[in-house]
Amino acid sequence: MSYFGRQMIKDKKKGGKTWVKSTNVYEVNLRQYTQEGTFAAFAGALPRLKDMGVETLWFMPITPIAQKGKKGTMGSYYACSDYTSINPEFGTMEEWKALVKAAQGLGFKVIIDWVANHTGWDHPWTLTHPEYYEMDEQTGTFKAASGMDDIIELDFSNPALRKEMIDAMKFWVTETGIDGFRCDLAFWVELDFWIEAKAELDKIAPLFWLAELEPLDHPEYMQVFDAAYTWKWMHDAQEFYREKIALSELRQLLLRYERLDGTRAWFTTNHDENSWNGTEFEKYGEAATALAVFSCTYPGLPLIYSGQELPNHKRLEFFDKDVIEWTGEYNLHTFYKILLELRKRNSALSAQASVQFIETDANEKVLVYLCKDQKQQVLVLLNLSDKPIHFDLLHSSIKGMYFNVFSGVERDLSKAKKIALNPWSFFVLEAK
Repeated sequence: MSYFGRQMIKDKKKGGKTWVKSTNVYEVNLRQYTQEGTFAAFAGALPRLKDMGVETLWFMPITPIAQKGKKGTMGSYYACSDYTSINPEFGTMEEWKALVKAAQGLGFKVIIDWVANHTGWDHPWTLTHPEYYEMDEQTGTFKAASGMDDIIELDFSNPALRKEMIDAMKFWVTETGIDGFRCDLAFWVELDFWIEAKAELDKIAPLFWLAELEPLDHPEYMQVFDAAYTWKWMHDAQEFYREKIALSELRQLLLRYERLDGTRAWFTTNHDENSWNGTEFEKYGEAATALAVFSCTYPGLPLIYSGQELPNHKRLEFFDKDVIEWTGEYNLHTFYKILLELRKRNSALSAQASVQFIETDANEKVLVYLCKDQKQQVLVLLNLSDKPIHFDLLHSSIKGMYFNVFSGVERDLSKAKKIALNPWSFFVLEAK
């Protein structure tokens, strides 16, 4: 273990992982972030992201990309050809370590995408350890992943593969000092592997484990992972905007999530959604900003994708260079800053805080919820309709002075509980 790694691990053990319950996560699409697409070029964005309130940086895979069978001109981030090397497209290992050190020096946590389920076709293991892979009985060669013919499936029934995979994960912790992993398609990998991997890595340092899976479908995985995606919420919110389901169904879905272990990660877009299903504005139209408010205020962790602070209205190519069209004006920077700073100072928005729906006389059009703990409260009101709404809050516990975090206006809800909201607008009220 390097001196660099020893110091990083010492700091992690000292700090523990209580930060996981109240952090936010910003996904970095390094290839498309700058024209250079390098670690060094991205470092220039750190002060801006720090000012915006970002706390955890999640980097899409930084490992080399397989060339055999690659898609497009640059291939998929998720077709790994070496688990312990850096993609030369991004820079060198020393430049990665420098970026991690600079980010952590500013107070960020750094996690990397970990693609355990599969590799690309020209990973060295295909020659040195073909037994690490599942085989296709029909073709007699390695088994391609479902629907993705540029990647091949690993066989986690092989103890030797498990050890090599865990050793590779240890490498990034001990040698580069990262703070955790976002685990790609975590439910495609056997649960007992993740249990084994976490037990081994926890011996080194307390890490953040974020899973790409829907906890409603795979609740057993939450014994390993700190947080997981809310895919169903993301899809059902789109169905609601298209008027295919009612707001009452979204409320029932949120109640289902509340009964699960672990922390929910809320989002409106990410690299997959943006490239394959459309931008958040294609999916949610005028509801996009209100749903971003939801992601940042409902108990759990918000996930923000590269460019949402612009906001980005462009689908980014997945396998080719397609730089985010930065203009120098970040029109939603202040919007996110207000929400992320609220989350940081107000414990009512931490993952372990409680939440309750507040009844109104317009339940079919507005979503109102109160987040609270023993010390603080935040009341969120979302007009999820294309009409102006005037409604009454029908809950006796809503009283006292509240501060609108966006407008700065104070309001006494003990005296008047009549609310007016413009189409697709919102109030975020912090109890005084």
